[in-house]
Amino acid sequence: MPDAEIQSPPDFGYGRRDAAAGLNGAEAAIATRRSVRAFLPDRPVPKDLIERILNVAARAPSGTNVQPWHVTVVTGAARDAVSDAVHAKRDGGGAQEMGYNYYPVKWFEPYVSRRRKLGWDMYGLLGIAKGERDRTYRQHGRNFDFFDAPVGLFFHMDKRMETGSFIDMGLFLENVMVAARSHGLDTCPQAAWVDYTDTVKSVLGLPEDHILICGMSLGYEDTSAPVNALYSEREPAGAFTDWQGFGD
Repeated sequence: MPDAEIQSPPDFGYGRRDAAAGLNGAEAAIATRRSVRAFLPDRPVPKDLIERILNVAARAPSGTNVQPWHVTVVTGAARDAVSDAVHAKRDGGGAQEMGYNYYPVKWFEPYVSRRRKLGWDMYGLLGIAKGERDRTYRQHGRNFDFFDAPVGLFFHMDKRMETGSFIDMGLFLENVMVAARSHGLDTCPQAAWVDYTDTVKSVLGLPEDHILICGMSLGYEDTSAPVNALYSEREPAGAFTDWQGFGD
């Protein structure tokens, strides 16, 4: 199956059309990866392509090659079942079922400002003003529709594994997303599913002794959706790197 040409994000006046300019294949796949929040629901992703992506992603390093990752891939009726169950739990006011704290219990700088800016930028593209709680609730709920993507993935591992295996899982997740980009696909990694861990595990029959790490939407971007103009900023290397011994 030939690889698709990697395209830069669409430019609605906010995104970066030149994201892949001057970069090699791997760099372009990384640079054009972003969290897409509107997919084409009627354009399926072949199972053999998903399997190819996962096989490549499994080349991620892990401490002493333990390979802690497990993946459950859903589409069709299975996708709809987990989506419907979480919506019912959420809309019915059911308590959240957090498997672990993804975010800090108390936010602090500079991270809280980065988080707020992302939210303001995204909701601005959607025309959702501060204080519009119903619209904000509905938009957040689109996580549980996989943003209309035809395929969802759930990443989980044995809960007896320690912190290092979370790092291994992150390396694997990035490989999945970059490999998907190399085939012209887009993704959205989603911590939101962790808030309904018990529901997801029950519907999908995940092992009781596993912890849900995150979900992920996979599919083809809806390039007409304004929200997909969001291309979040990154700090340059100079802002987070300490160079020693280079003689500058």
